[in-house]
Amino acid sequence: MRRRLIRIALILLLLPPLLATVSGWLSAPAFLHPTRRELTPDLIREADVSFALTGSTREDFDVRAPDGTLLRGWKVRPKNPNGSWVLLFHGVADNRIGVVSQSEFLLRAGYSLVMMDARAHGASGGPIATYGWLERNDTRAIIDALLASERDRYISVQMSSPSPPDMPDPSSPQHLFALGESMGAGIVLQSAAADPRIEAVVAEASFANMPEASYDYAGLRKYPWLGKTLLAPFGWTLLYRGEKLAGLPVAEVSPVKAAASRAFPVLLICDEKDKALPCRHSEMIYAAARGPKQLWVVPGAFHTAAYGFFPEEFRRRVLAFFAENSRVP
Repeated sequence: MRRRLIRIALILLLLPPLLATVSGWLSAPAFLHPTRRELTPDLIREADVSFALTGSTREDFDVRAPDGTLLRGWKVRPKNPNGSWVLLFHGVADNRIGVVSQSEFLLRAGYSLVMMDARAHGASGGPIATYGWLERNDTRAIIDALLASERDRYISVQMSSPSPPDMPDPSSPQHLFALGESMGAGIVLQSAAADPRIEAVVAEASFANMPEASYDYAGLRKYPWLGKTLLAPFGWTLLYRGEKLAGLPVAEVSPVKAAASRAFPVLLICDEKDKALPCRHSEMIYAAARGPKQLWVVPGAFHTAAYGFFPEEFRRRVLAFFAENSRVP
């Protein structure tokens, strides 16, 4: 009887880690190939309605990433531009439409926008998502293409008009900011560390690093302590296989390291009831950040729902943050 009880106890103890190991191994391809939300005509019409409300205009904006991947998106110009640009970054398994709600108040405030589909998302190419490792280089290419295309536009207008309009010369210094949510928040933090042309960042519900995010998924988005202990093999095998399949250096995909590597201003937003990426992620990034930093914990909000819960406060904080950093030479 005693031996039987010991065997049962061993099975109960070893079965969860074993199942977690198998689940992590099988989940790795899905981690690298997130569900692709297609950019349908209905979604484009939805965005155009939003842009029309602010008197803004959009144009297609395609960029080749350093590895040849075609990144597709839009440049959106407000009715009364203030000379500054904001790069908007959407979350995993989403596309550029996911940040349309944020685009509206930024356009009303005069910010010109770049809204791109991340690699392996929406209409962009790319076989896998790397959560910032390749995407930070994509961002650098997007900024290069933005500045070059705006310079060409300026030259074209100046040369083709006998009385050219008074347009700011894009070759002169401009303010360039970025805002991202979830995966997009992690990408923009890593992009800002790699490219000093990004002057300030708003990041909502970012992951701290890959192992830390795996704890929440292993713990069924309810019990991260379980993901760190009994079910930890899920994260170990998920990240190990993902690293081998993609050549992805998991340890270097880290918004925490990014915030510590360059002292850029950052407004971190975490949603109090976020089960996917709880506030401890933003708190870790905040603790590591070397530059001017703010942390807003949004009461009662779920994952990336801060704007939906407190739209006026969200607008006020983001616009004040960008305005404050616009005064910095």
